[in-house]
Amino acid sequence: MWSHTSNASMHSTDGLLAKDFTGTKGLFIFFILVLPFVLPGCSQQVVQNPVMPQQLSERQMASQSVDAAKPGYIIRSGDELEIKFFYNPNLNEKQKVRPDGRISLQLVHDVPAAGLTTKELEKVLTQKYSNFLKEPEITVIVTSFDSQKIFVDGEVRTPGMIALGGYMDLMQAIASAGGLNDSALRSQILIIRRTGLKQPFIIVADIGKVITGQDPSQNVALKPYDIVFVPKSRIAQVNTWVDLYLRKNIPFNFTAGFYRNLD
Repeated sequence: MWSHTSNASMHSTDGLLAKDFTGTKGLFIFFILVLPFVLPGCSQQVVQNPVMPQQLSERQMASQSVDAAKPGYIIRSGDELEIKFFYNPNLNEKQKVRPDGRISLQLVHDVPAAGLTTKELEKVLTQKYSNFLKEPEITVIVTSFDSQKIFVDGEVRTPGMIALGGYMDLMQAIASAGGLNDSALRSQILIIRRTGLKQPFIIVADIGKVITGQDPSQNVALKPYDIVFVPKSRIAQVNTWVDLYLRKNIPFNFTAGFYRNLD
């Protein structure tokens, strides 16, 4: 008797479910429970010229690590400095950093300044003036900055310095240098960036992928005093090549700040 009642109840329930699925309630249940599993197989979002998340995150992480390690503003040739002596104001001076990276001061004469932070120059001056003064207190202030530039070299039509008046990316810099020579290797363009660390930060960009639209992220935004080098052939040992290139081919006022504490 009990079994018969249960079967009857089951048949009755099946009937209700069948009716529900044919009505509004059934459609609601279908959309909630079934549709999410069906749609992913029917269509996918298509992204043209995608940037791989892993590549992008590596670039961001590298850039963030460089920025975090920066010790402060690096003095450059052409900058104007104010040197203040707390206990000896008669020694206060205003100096413009010469093209050779030095400044001339009373008592201590020529002092290298380009490539140092203001704190580092303060330390150097304190050590030098300790031979003449008792516990000198010296402050260095950058009162005027040299105009910001980038340097484009290699297989471009008009290599040289380019004024950086605002935002400039790699493609714009190459265009400002007259464009690429036919012999240029588009897949390994080097961007050499000063960091304030012992070694420069090197970015390898493939503008061929920018031109074709395959990877727009290769069109790197440039920063003041970046060096863009367009090679003629592939460079195997990039770090070794960059070291030799910076020491032999670039004017001092541009390389100051790329290498620190090497002597």
